[in-house]
Amino acid sequence: MQFIDLQAQYARIAEKVDARIMSAVRSGRFILGPEVQELEAALARFSGSSRALGCANGTDALVLPLMAWGLRPGDAVFCPSFTFTATAEVVPWLGASPVFVDIDPATYNMDPAHLEASIEMVKAKGELNPRAVIAVDLFGQPANYPQIGEIAQRHGLKLIADSAQGFGCTLDGKHPSHWSDVTTTSFFPAKPLGCYGDGGAVLTDDADLAEIMESLAVHGKAMPRDIEKRAFEHDPKYFNVRIGMNSRLDTIQAAVLLEKLAIFPDEIEARNRIAGRYNTHLEKHVDAVPQVVANGVSVWAQYTIEHSRRDALAAHLKSRGIPSAVYYPIPIHQQEPYAKYPAGPGGLPVTEGKAENVISLPMHPYLDEAAQDAVIAAIREF
Repeated sequence: MQFIDLQAQYARIAEKVDARIMSAVRSGRFILGPEVQELEAALARFSGSSRALGCANGTDALVLPLMAWGLRPGDAVFCPSFTFTATAEVVPWLGASPVFVDIDPATYNMDPAHLEASIEMVKAKGELNPRAVIAVDLFGQPANYPQIGEIAQRHGLKLIADSAQGFGCTLDGKHPSHWSDVTTTSFFPAKPLGCYGDGGAVLTDDADLAEIMESLAVHGKAMPRDIEKRAFEHDPKYFNVRIGMNSRLDTIQAAVLLEKLAIFPDEIEARNRIAGRYNTHLEKHVDAVPQVVANGVSVWAQYTIEHSRRDALAAHLKSRGIPSAVYYPIPIHQQEPYAKYPAGPGGLPVTEGKAENVISLPMHPYLDEAAQDAVIAAIREF
């Protein structure tokens, strides 16, 4: 049994994906070929954003807006600790400080009340300058953007929706981009919308910000407005006006993603059907099954339950040939490189408690009922 079965998905779209890949190969436009622009336009339409920028990976997607906003030492960025390290990692890259915020016990996403308290704490201490919030759509469902967005706006903070696990999720029928200044995602192969390597994207309605991020992603290249009123008679790619980085989405990966995006709505529907079936059959046999926020739609990057004997359950599942995973056994704030950074008032008791009990089960759109029944039966047996 596969934890995530990418080959089942490939079997469904193999002919179209192969044709797309070979078209890109034959064109010879391996870097920033037309498929990249085509995908960016499709991603923007899908998410309700006006601009999308492909980049090399989901981590770069997070740092690009922070760079564009001029994040610097002494600045504070509020983020959860119950997430993959990339969310917090990008902040010290720029010399700034992450401030860790606790999570809602039902959704595992950022707790708006603790966010508010954390911002007030930092302001009262006066040692850091609050600049931004990074909310995470953990395991595939949207964070509480109506409340988080209101808090960020009231305190004058930028808001990033880290949708690496949740691209495609909605709340009240709206994508996270409805509330955020920027939405980021990852196309790592295991993500709900993944490519066949590394890739990422940044989405925004801010045209000026999008232009700066595009420049930063390609070595600080000069954009049309940078060249205006300047005399430069050579190839503009050698005219660099910012200190940037090299973060371009590969043309072949864009080609793959175009075909995956075409079936993505159908896969989201299948994921929700499978998650609902899990909930129905497991609710009485574990400490907690996943809860999706009211009026929210998850893309179910992971199906995560809670069990007080998590490690013993994992061993039992392994003995039955069933894979599982723990996301995340050590919260970021408890890891050595991040121990010096502050957490909100009262610490992160919910985060630390959940890290001891969560376990994720096989989840993908092609998980058939027989395989799912085997997982259910093994858990009920335990």
